[in-house]
Amino acid sequence: MSGTTFPLKNRIAVVTGASRGIGKGIALELGAAGATVYVTGRSQQPGALPGTVQETAEQIGELGGTGVPVVCDHGDDAATSRLFEQIGDAHGRLDVLVNNVYNSPAAARWLGRKFWEVPPKAWDETFDIGVRSHYAASVYAAPLLLQGSGLIVNVSSPGSVRYMHNAVYGVAKTALDRMTADFAHDLADTDVTVVSIWPGIVNTELLQLVPADDQGNRIVTLPGEGSFDLNLAESPRFAGRAVVALAADTDRKKRSGAAWKVADLADAYGFTDLDGRVPRND
Repeated sequence: MSGTTFPLKNRIAVVTGASRGIGKGIALELGAAGATVYVTGRSQQPGALPGTVQETAEQIGELGGTGVPVVCDHGDDAATSRLFEQIGDAHGRLDVLVNNVYNSPAAARWLGRKFWEVPPKAWDETFDIGVRSHYAASVYAAPLLLQGSGLIVNVSSPGSVRYMHNAVYGVAKTALDRMTADFAHDLADTDVTVVSIWPGIVNTELLQLVPADDQGNRIVTLPGEGSFDLNLAESPRFAGRAVVALAADTDRKKRSGAAWKVADLADAYGFTDLDGRVPRND
């Protein structure tokens, strides 16, 4: 966004898991579009990776929006319920819910492993935070979203339709996209839209730890999937621009129930990444 126009001024948004990574990128772009953004996550102090909910909220303010940090463990239904009660008390409605929270450090331990090498606890880690938490947030948000023409965005992956990372990852993303489709069925007679978005390879804080080689390339190799130059990856804010475009689109209902590549949304809506590219690296 240019910072001079605010297409989402007076809109109320929630981005779960927005201390860093894709969630932070989405929260910042919603803020740059003028929205009031509730930034949730567990991080109050930087840990192994940088980023806190407070820092994201402050940066939203610098971009022209209003950031509201809320420390919330989305594995705790009571805490999630309180979040939406807070929003209901303050605003009486919700315009955008972005279900993004994910346990990336836990999932990274099992990249490229055969299913018999991935313990059942990895299933629980992935589904509890990567699927169940999105369902819970949507349940508690629904009464507020139904006050107007709300939007639910589930951050998913092409792993729902092809092999990526391991069996648990693929099954979880398939479940998330099925949830998007079934939510859309239930919301068909309302003004609320629900979509999944598929970012490509994103240069998050975790992947920024990958060093450059002698030629300046930052190569990451995913077992069984190939090698990728992270210098060509998407920034976290590319997905954010997709969410802003969807939120500003008064005709978005026609997209409800489906999964959309961020790059394809860029083509449709005419936005680019921060460097002017439309990355295609999925």
